[in-house]
Amino acid sequence: MKILLSGNEAIALGAWEAGVQYASAYPGTPSTEILENFARYPGIKAEWASNEKVALDNAIGASFGGARTLAAMKHVGVNVAADSLMSLSYTGVKGGLVLVSADDPGAFSSQNEQDNRQYARSGKFPCFDPADSEEARRFVGIALEVSETFQTPVILRSTTRLSHSKSAVETTIPEEREFRPLPKFERETGGVQRVIIPAIARRRHPEIEQRLRDVAAWTADQAFEKGINRIEWKNKTLGIVTSGIAYQYVCEILPDASILKLGISYPLPLENIRAFAAQVETLIVVEELDPFIEDQLKAAGIPVAHGKDIFPLCGELTLAKVRAGALQAGLIDDSGPAVILDARPEDVPIIPSRPPALCPGCPHRAFFYTMARNKRNAIIAGDIGCYSMGVLAPFEAMDMLISMGASIGMAHGFKQAGGQEAAVATIGDSTFFHSGLAPLASAVYNRANIVVAILDNRITAMTGQQQHPGTGVTLQGETGQEIDIAAVVRAMGVTFIEEVDAWDVNKMNKSLRAAMKHQDGPAVLLVRGACVFTPHFHRQPQMQVDLEKCVACGSCFRVGCPAIIKSEVIYPTNNKPKSAIDPLLCTGCTVCMQVCPTNAIGEAND
Repeated sequence: MKILLSGNEAIALGAWEAGVQYASAYPGTPSTEILENFARYPGIKAEWASNEKVALDNAIGASFGGARTLAAMKHVGVNVAADSLMSLSYTGVKGGLVLVSADDPGAFSSQNEQDNRQYARSGKFPCFDPADSEEARRFVGIALEVSETFQTPVILRSTTRLSHSKSAVETTIPEEREFRPLPKFERETGGVQRVIIPAIARRRHPEIEQRLRDVAAWTADQAFEKGINRIEWKNKTLGIVTSGIAYQYVCEILPDASILKLGISYPLPLENIRAFAAQVETLIVVEELDPFIEDQLKAAGIPVAHGKDIFPLCGELTLAKVRAGALQAGLIDDSGPAVILDARPEDVPIIPSRPPALCPGCPHRAFFYTMARNKRNAIIAGDIGCYSMGVLAPFEAMDMLISMGASIGMAHGFKQAGGQEAAVATIGDSTFFHSGLAPLASAVYNRANIVVAILDNRITAMTGQQQHPGTGVTLQGETGQEIDIAAVVRAMGVTFIEEVDAWDVNKMNKSLRAAMKHQDGPAVLLVRGACVFTPHFHRQPQMQVDLEKCVACGSCFRVGCPAIIKSEVIYPTNNKPKSAIDPLLCTGCTVCMQVCPTNAIGEAND
């Protein structure tokens, strides 16, 4: 039967159908739903790992034991896992291992747009590039076969558009399946060793080069037979080489062109492409982000008329962008049928900008309000999570932001290099387990006088409420060991630790100032308060504004709560509107009540 599935749902289904027994991931948009969906299938083990390298290492161990395995992560997560990934290419795998890299052209929810096809070329292993949900489902099984045939890791590259859009998928109702223990572990013989020491690495390198040639031969033959790569012959005036989601745009904008669609973007079947190019008058390459295919064709002496000279190098491709490039190159005229394009400026309604904001009741609000009040005396190193919004108005309380776990290291480096201001690093609970332990250990070891504010909201909030080691609940709903951050920090040798209620503004201010004065290594401020979307959060009586007492001073607006709005009542002294609170949004966190200088905010009357 056929059902509509997103790319992420289809990857999960394909993994289960192909017999994946173990999968691990760290949540990160646009990849998160892969493991969430896979975890629902019978007879498997699916886990959230503390970071992406751990997820891949877990999958590697399962593969070496003979299981088919999958690790999933967003594109920047592969940077974290790359240390193991590059060496895994040398050791090879036993059970098939697929690493799903969910790239994010357009950086809709990421700190960059990197193109992870480059990892396949650097690591000398294959990269599959599905164009719709059905291919995403089908390619997982084929990628696992390739992985086992050539004993190589395989990347399956998705993108945001594929991960989250839905298309028809052929499937059957999942049957019951029991989890099967691995067979007795047998040590490798015949010179195959799953260890990477210099002597083995030197011996394996030429073998990896030969493996890459063997996989390239497979892509030139079997990949076409299996329909992974395919040629769609039409008008030979124009030939297009494309892959992934860009194929969908090509089909709509240039429906009469001949297309060589690559389901495997590395290694390329260069001789097949050369033969295709010889039969068309003009050859172009349409791909998102890097000129990954284009550069390889040009290096092989295959004439490419157009590529990144007419299609953008940055950002996600759209129908409008592909059409604009085709018009620029004279490949189509402007008299064709209308397509769904970007609206003309005069057709776009004027809508007030709506920047992202911390949710009403967010436990990070009081901290960033306090940090904004103390930022003249400190630099603030931020991290990846909901608290990244501390960089925005009204707080504007973040000076550095790079990657997950980097906040502690940046604050450390600033202070040790002679920074005169106090250095405050903000990091979340999930991110602390992801990559905050190592830099905190370094700060303790080197006696760096920094403040580390761990904002513990008891969940991985930004990616959709996933559990982590600090919550004690596994991906598949089992109750495990909850790791206490305070105990971990204390065991690491931190001498200043204060736990603060996330909504207590006065205590937050006193504790932050005391931590900034601490001069015996790092001071840790553990800000505890559950995310409003977790069962741990308890709503309090809603707040309301007493318009008789409100003087329109704007203090409450400086906490940045979406529930606080302007009323229609004007305070005559400053001619500004008085405040009001939207009862549909207010969670009763009381932060606005605590900062109001005229006591105009209090509990709503029933």
